[in-house]
Amino acid sequence: MEFYSSSKTSRPIRLSESTRKFAYESLNHKYGLNTKQTPCVTLDHIENFDQMTELEKYDAAIKEIVTKAPVRICESEKISGAATLGNAIGHVIPANYRDKPLCSSISHLTIDFPTVLKYGIGHIRENALRSLEKYQGTEKEDFAKSCIHCLDCFDIWHGRYLDALKGRPEYEANYKNLLRVPMEPANSFYEAVQSLWFTFAFVRLCGNWPGIGRIDAMLGPYLKRDLAEGSITLEEAREILAHLFIKGCEWVCGGNYGSGDAQHYQNLVLAGVDENGQEVTNEVTYLVLDILEELGISDFPTTVRVNANTDEKLIRRVAEVIRYGGGILAVYNEDLILEALTGYGYPLTEARQFANDGCWEVQIPGKTYFVYSPFDSLQVLQHNTLKDYSPEIDFADFESLYKKYVADLKALVEGIFRDKKNAFLSTGVPSKEWIWKKQRPCTIVSLFEQGCIDKGLSYLEGGPVYNVNSPHIGGLPDTVNSLYAIKKLVFDEHKISLKELMEILRNNWEGEEVLRQNVLNNYQYYGNDNDEVDMIAARMVDDFAEMCRSLDDRCGYNFPAGISTFGRQLDWLPGRIAAPHGRKKGEVLAGNMSPTPGTDKEGATAIIKSYCKADMKKNGNRSGAGCQAAAFQCKG
Repeated sequence: MEFYSSSKTSRPIRLSESTRKFAYESLNHKYGLNTKQTPCVTLDHIENFDQMTELEKYDAAIKEIVTKAPVRICESEKISGAATLGNAIGHVIPANYRDKPLCSSISHLTIDFPTVLKYGIGHIRENALRSLEKYQGTEKEDFAKSCIHCLDCFDIWHGRYLDALKGRPEYEANYKNLLRVPMEPANSFYEAVQSLWFTFAFVRLCGNWPGIGRIDAMLGPYLKRDLAEGSITLEEAREILAHLFIKGCEWVCGGNYGSGDAQHYQNLVLAGVDENGQEVTNEVTYLVLDILEELGISDFPTTVRVNANTDEKLIRRVAEVIRYGGGILAVYNEDLILEALTGYGYPLTEARQFANDGCWEVQIPGKTYFVYSPFDSLQVLQHNTLKDYSPEIDFADFESLYKKYVADLKALVEGIFRDKKNAFLSTGVPSKEWIWKKQRPCTIVSLFEQGCIDKGLSYLEGGPVYNVNSPHIGGLPDTVNSLYAIKKLVFDEHKISLKELMEILRNNWEGEEVLRQNVLNNYQYYGNDNDEVDMIAARMVDDFAEMCRSLDDRCGYNFPAGISTFGRQLDWLPGRIAAPHGRKKGEVLAGNMSPTPGTDKEGATAIIKSYCKADMKKNGNRSGAGCQAAAFQCKG
């Protein structure tokens, strides 16, 4: 069995043959195809379903899922649990009524696994019972009842796995672990891995896409204690942990599936400091890197938090794993992110716990509601500032052009703010006691987000400790390059008038190939360590961050700036026209904060230098630093 590598060096072999076979079969669709055979449960048979409230329908759907979804026990698996309904792969609750999904599901969150590991599901039930008592007779009573109902459903699903494993000698360890976890606190590394996986799989079974977060911070103390006691070896621990990664490939089914940018948002975060400022890096950190190196599994995109004091041993190990390709391994600048978060108002102890949201946006795990609003900055320049290259466009100098663009950008951002505020909130001004409008039910994830049960509010209705809506500027490198090309051509070198350039762009550069090639090849665009253009990018990042910050605290959520496209440069093509930096209508342009394709001519170091000239600390928030705004991603 060979696992894909972009390196000429073969991947190392450390895991047992049976574990490698399990991984090979999983990556080659065996369990994903099996999952698709049972897309969903049906709700058609439920009497008076149409007359139920939305929350009652949701509760009924979860009950059908846990009682009727297939239970899957894979050959030789060391941990048990699975998300076995295929429609969950499509980001919906896998329960249909009259051939339509009940509703969409939840992603862009990392749920509160540490509480499950430390205290168990029983602890969450106790909180839910207290909440029901507290809110009995109020409008929050129904949500509290739904929490208890969904915990009962968790018990049903858990019990079905115990029944399936009982009396099977080859799964005796699985059965023994599940007798305790995740209902009770984990007492060993093996139990902790099983508890983490079963909870994760249950939330996915119900259609949601949660991230996992700081896996070494969560599991490392268990392994360290077990190793000290001699109850496990590193080799045994690697085998157990590998099965979590392999089980996470259960939705690999070939073709077009997943999000495309982070699979199903089941991200992991490694290393960095804990809430007390102590380095987390431990045996689990290196076991995860071993597994990624050997198997090349990409279904758990993994980020390593690196700071000024990170041991060179870890940095070298990360580089060794990246060279193989296949898996997705990123690096976060921890010092910068902590500066961003504390600058935005987080207590340092809280900020130090950051992970990401199952995608790439930084947040505090188990405490954060997050949504983002992406837009194309290039279209703002083309359609608003330059008015589709109208012959009436005229600017005296570059500064007046730039200021008009920033004004147009601000108007768009303020529009996003108004739209989101109206969609999510009823205002309690002047008291600022924000009342969130009713949203679709999402009790399953609400169980695992701190604040929801205590407040009697769901994840979508203001329940979590932190609530964030982040505008994400897309196409920023192309906008910067367009402005730079205009600056050079029109205002600095006077090769052409602005009116003439507008006409050329209206005609999609037709008949002007010599000029177009000159623009393409004779200017150093963003990504080449050219201060002149990089400072335009840095200025734009600053201005965007400030316009978002000016709207913060004006409603019940925070409003931080972010930078991303996540493939939307393809979706935005029909709305874009010819660009001043020599690009014709229909060309695929920059992704995220990467250079426009073909413009990076000075190598990777120059790209990093250009990127780092912007003050990314301003793209921080109380639960997210914005996608790629505080990280340089290295994808194998």
